[in-house]
Amino acid sequence: MIKIADKIAEAIRNHRPIVALESTIISHGMPYPQNVETALAVEEVIRANGAIPATIGIIDGVPIIGMTPEEISQFGQKKGIEKVSRRDLAEVMANGKWGATTVAATMILAAKAGIEFFVTGGIGGVHRGASTTFDVSADLQELAKTNVTVICAGAKAILDLKLTLEYLETMGVPVYGYQTEKLPAFYTKDSAYRVDKKIDTPEEIAQIIRVKRTFPLDGGVLVTNPIPDEYSLDPNLIEKTIVAAVEKAREKGINGKEITPFLLKEIANITEGKSLDANIALIKNNAALGAQIAKAYCDIRNKR
Repeated sequence: MIKIADKIAEAIRNHRPIVALESTIISHGMPYPQNVETALAVEEVIRANGAIPATIGIIDGVPIIGMTPEEISQFGQKKGIEKVSRRDLAEVMANGKWGATTVAATMILAAKAGIEFFVTGGIGGVHRGASTTFDVSADLQELAKTNVTVICAGAKAILDLKLTLEYLETMGVPVYGYQTEKLPAFYTKDSAYRVDKKIDTPEEIAQIIRVKRTFPLDGGVLVTNPIPDEYSLDPNLIEKTIVAAVEKAREKGINGKEITPFLLKEIANITEGKSLDANIALIKNNAALGAQIAKAYCDIRNKR
């Protein structure tokens, strides 16, 4: 029921470093052609850092682990692709649809293929106002139970970061900061909140993950990686922009799985594209770190 590209299947068999990538960022996260250009560029960053990229998406009902450049290009241009999380997987597959995998769905498919590492921009989390809307991303539940390590620039800044961290703590998900004690806030390098532990090298992260898997202790691992300095946006400006975008979404009655794509697009419009540039920079930065961790993990595993 899953199609694994030959090069990915071979890498899995030979215990080579692989990094999974989502497809929602292609279909819902950025406009064309930046979406396709970014997806292909991120794959190149992973290769340059010693790992093999595996972009994941659903085509005609079949999950693809390791999409081709042609498939990525089709994804970037095709209209009406469904955003797929855990609850949507079976229906999209049964009805032969195209589906863009969210963090949660990508984790599920990566785990089924035997891929430990997954790079994204930012995870979903507890939305602002969740005390009345109960809008909490399925990404958090997936991190609690699926054995995949996620490398990101923190939770998306549109969220309630404090409640997101509280939720992750309750579910037993470790949140590590790469060379930082503060939780990165997607568009900005840090926030007012601390991570569980600062980790200074890919090798140290890889060793922790290796122990967690061999113990074994089920559940995901979250590695947060700050956006590069030159792309980090002014936190006060971003906060004002997010508040304005959230208010506009409320006025339009936009919620559920449509809220994040709407807010990201609205923020890009308000910042005149600066947030999109930041998004592209941070995903490439995460890809480099994810590949380095995956390579270190394979080196540790293959020595034993």
